[in-house]
Amino acid sequence: MSQGTLLYAQSGGVTAVINATASAVITEARARKIKVLAARNGILGALREELVDTSKESAASIAALAHTPGGAFGSCRYKLKSLEADRARYERLLEVLRAHDVRWFLYNGGNDSADTALKVSQLAKEFGYPLTCVGVPKTIDNDLAVTDTCPGFGSAAKYTAVSVREAALDVAAMAETSTRVFIYEAMGRHAGWLAAAAGLAGENPDDAPQVILLPERAYDETAFLKKVKQVVDKVGYCVVVASEGIHTADGRFVADAGGATDSFGHTQLGGVASYLAGRVKAELGYKVHWTLPDYLQRSARHVASKTDWEQAQAVGRAAVQFALKGLNSVMPVIVRTSDAPYRWKIEAAPLSKVANHEKKMPAGFIRKDGFGITDKARGYLQPLIRGEAPLPWGRDGLPKYVTLKNVAVAKKLPDWEG
Repeated sequence: MSQGTLLYAQSGGVTAVINATASAVITEARARKIKVLAARNGILGALREELVDTSKESAASIAALAHTPGGAFGSCRYKLKSLEADRARYERLLEVLRAHDVRWFLYNGGNDSADTALKVSQLAKEFGYPLTCVGVPKTIDNDLAVTDTCPGFGSAAKYTAVSVREAALDVAAMAETSTRVFIYEAMGRHAGWLAAAAGLAGENPDDAPQVILLPERAYDETAFLKKVKQVVDKVGYCVVVASEGIHTADGRFVADAGGATDSFGHTQLGGVASYLAGRVKAELGYKVHWTLPDYLQRSARHVASKTDWEQAQAVGRAAVQFALKGLNSVMPVIVRTSDAPYRWKIEAAPLSKVANHEKKMPAGFIRKDGFGITDKARGYLQPLIRGEAPLPWGRDGLPKYVTLKNVAVAKKLPDWEG
């Protein structure tokens, strides 16, 4: 039997399939007789020594994680700075890992999480502690470097495309005497992948969404209003999808929710749809409705993509395999090997090439007028939303999700005062 334990933690905003990754991690480790601990609320749980013993969960519960949204062990937005600036916290983390004989650390998150995993591996090496760190990809923003796509994105993209298509049918039915313009706000701070996915809702040039606003292009209000009017004059109504992160030419966010920042230093966004609706109403006089789906985009397991669900599990299994092989400071990434038919595989990529790098929409994916996506973008996006991920439904008409017991491991260290 192998010695040592594996610590798994979830970071940042959760997704419809992050628990599918957790399920795969635990199942793969169990098959190899490796005990898995999970940190409550991500890296904060590790620092506080609030760890969960996943061996107390039944095989059925772990299997049910694969179709349960949210973050089963809790997640957090907590940014560790450089090794120099946050050395006390990193050393505390290493103390916790030592105390529980953790030899493999899997951190499931985005860019900042990849950076943290990389720094923890560097510190462990400095102290001569045998630790293998693996970053596990997750984000609905699809902005991680190296990997072709990020687990979590495909399901959020599917939800977005489905929601926009359905809403557009509603708007089209009422446009003659009611709403002329409908505005949908999609998540995406610097990268417009999720807003771009809404373009899959339409098949022909005049189909909704007729206007997509991406952060990769500076927002020009005059051009935007002119485009909306042209569409309404021609089609009778206009559906707009706007990324929350659209900004003006001088870099100012169109929607800045009070100027507050989170622990990552990110400005809190939200409200771009409301703002745009007000401008359309004031300048064009159309009746406007808008929506801010917010968390619904990332939690909608009922319409999850099968492709995304399968990839979420694949990176979890691979993360365990890579860790047990001693592949340190790597991330399992998705490599596309074919577009038609769609084929992919998992490879190991150095965390140094992932951490703090941001993948934005390529220029070739954005229509020349800046208000839509190209066929090349469709070719990339469409396979990612294919298929329906299995989901058991109860007699009450609701999905059957699982809540874990999350039995705590006894603490061995003094309470953390950080």
